[in-house]
Amino acid sequence: MSPVRTWAMARKEFLHIIRDPRSLGMGIAIPMLMLILYGYALTLDVDNVPTTVWDQSMSRESREFLSRFSGSRYFSLHEYVQSYREIEEAIDSGRSVLALIIPSDFAGQVKAGRPAPVQLIADGSNSNTATIAIGYATAICQAYSQKVTIDRIRRSGHQSLSLPVDFQPRVWFNADLKSRNFIIPGLIAVIMMVVAALLTSLTVAREWENGTMEQLISTPVGAGELILGKFLPYFGIGMLDVLIAVLMGQFVFRVPMRGSAALLFGMAAIFLAGSLSLGLLISIVTRSQLLASQLAMLLTLLPAFLLSGFVFAIINMPRPLQFITRLVPARYFVTLVKGIYLKGVGLEILGLEAALLTGFGISIVILARLKFKKKLG
Repeated sequence: MSPVRTWAMARKEFLHIIRDPRSLGMGIAIPMLMLILYGYALTLDVDNVPTTVWDQSMSRESREFLSRFSGSRYFSLHEYVQSYREIEEAIDSGRSVLALIIPSDFAGQVKAGRPAPVQLIADGSNSNTATIAIGYATAICQAYSQKVTIDRIRRSGHQSLSLPVDFQPRVWFNADLKSRNFIIPGLIAVIMMVVAALLTSLTVAREWENGTMEQLISTPVGAGELILGKFLPYFGIGMLDVLIAVLMGQFVFRVPMRGSAALLFGMAAIFLAGSLSLGLLISIVTRSQLLASQLAMLLTLLPAFLLSGFVFAIINMPRPLQFITRLVPARYFVTLVKGIYLKGVGLEILGLEAALLTGFGISIVILARLKFKKKLG
């Protein structure tokens, strides 16, 4: 393989990218746009849940109970009503996700030490938000009940009360449980996979459609030199995208990176090489830019988004689907990126994922090289 011919081929491809703003925009602007769009829009956090209140008690006890909700960042008590009909209207129109209904005898029941029923109505059309909000509301109710019980026991003459279980939960690696902290690293993997495959899926097909492949075939440039020459400019753009994504994660989204930046970029280079080679392979096989771009999107976006563990936990998927995820390279890179970003671990923990990702990259590079024949027909 001649370095001079390879460099000449890479220079030709690079000049094409510079002269074609669409290619440059696709390579740099689209990843940034996707990161900003998904980074802000894709969140699993449940904060300030709009809640309607029907306080029939209007007592000191009910106000103290409601203050637990209004003082929490998870609920926003924005509407007070006087009937079930108004609650129904608030939930139907989407103004509220939850409704709290406090009965008129709430204060009397609390003072008497009897259970005071409080009804919580949730809009189940968004089951995820409703489930999480119900969990938060349950925790607040339990804390209030515990406080009332302790106060009552103290008033009855007991000096102290010890609870049978001292539950002390502690969250590692993402103490605030911010969904953005695990979405942004996973998003880098998904964007890289999609954009890289999409970029190179047009390269060889473009030569065939423009009729310039015949000219390349007539030159002394070998098949390996041609493939490598087309690969190198996009590899440079891809690594620039990784750098931009890491900087945006650090300074725009404030996602802490606890692991080695060198390891992250090393794994990103391997993943990028595999993804770019996958795009080249698609381009070689299809010889059509339209078909190649559609096939690249189909083979990268859906598997990377749904089957990589980026959003949905693989362990909760059916067994056959869990097996299929092992064929998705983004699965290994998502695990690597999250481990490096959030846990700060290295290859001593992530060695298997790194090995499988390397195997994927080498296999696709070899397959793309074998599939490309420098001949007509």
